Amino acid sequence: MDVTTLYSIGELSRRTGLPVRTIRFYSDSGVVAPTTRSPAGYRLYDLDALLRLELLRTLRELGMDLATIQRVLDRELSVAEVAAAHADAMDVQIRVLQLRRSVLRVVARRGSSPEETKLMHRLTQLSGEERRRLIDDFMDGTFGTVDADPAAVAMVRAATPDLPDDPSSEQVAAWVELAELVGDEDFRARMRRTARCQAAGRTLDIESEVGEELMEFTRQKVAEAMESGIDPLSDRGAPVIDDLVHRFAEVFARTPDTEFRDWMAQQFKEAHDPRVDRYWRLVWIVNGWQVVPNLIPVYPWLIQALRNDRDA
Repeated sequence: MDVTTLYSIGELSRRTGLPVRTIRFYSDSGVVAPTTRSPAGYRLYDLDALLRLELLRTLRELGMDLATIQRVLDRELSVAEVAAAHADAMDVQIRVLQLRRSVLRVVARRGSSPEETKLMHRLTQLSGEERRRLIDDFMDGTFGTVDADPAAVAMVRAATPDLPDDPSSEQVAAWVELAELVGDEDFRARMRRTARCQAAGRTLDIESEVGEELMEFTRQKVAEAMESGIDPLSDRGAPVIDDLVHRFAEVFARTPDTEFRDWMAQQFKEAHDPRVDRYWRLVWIVNGWQVVPNLIPVYPWLIQALRNDRDA
């Protein structure tokens, strides 16, 4: 192609696929200025202008703003520099869109009310620093007293929930529930009591008396039932709990009757706080941790099964 060839706006439009009015706008803006004018006053452009226009079109399709493109064309910035910065900006936009998608999926699945939808959106829009402050406030409000157990504080801090940049819908739902939970004063008091016992590694009297082997067997059987979706009050749950009751009764030389079941339920209830159990479950989900079977809170299921058709 002869570098001295000049093109009219119409010819540039055919070569680049851009509308004439768009090329005229770029020309008026000085981004792609005409090389000269015809005797009749029409704008004419050389090969360099055509190449600038093709690059401009490419960068615009990649989402870059006109001011930045002007600096690239004027060689104030390199294409590589702009591309790197733009890619970083797109990463942020992608994470925002992924988060919004997750929120929308939770709303759709749960049939959320307008109020709950606004709450979810607000909580998930918090920056990483704001989310950390929310958890720090919970930690300070729960364990900030002079008599706080250092071991309990260390245990809870070691499992700080941290919502990832591209959370799943399950993680979003867990984070929203967790954010509401940690702001509740009653829950904070429960967490303070329970964490102290857990950090100290204290075992219940019934656990000590039956021994680790039976307790490990119990945790395994209950965890399997929970993972299989077996309701503790269902017929499918009856053989599991009947077998466990007989094993415990044999150790204590007791009759495996209703009275013994009630006694067992009371013993295990001392270590069970459903809201604290829920907190740890939510932390696992938010952090994307694999659930460790022997850490699944088995006592709620066990207590309900022992009490059969009564509330745990």
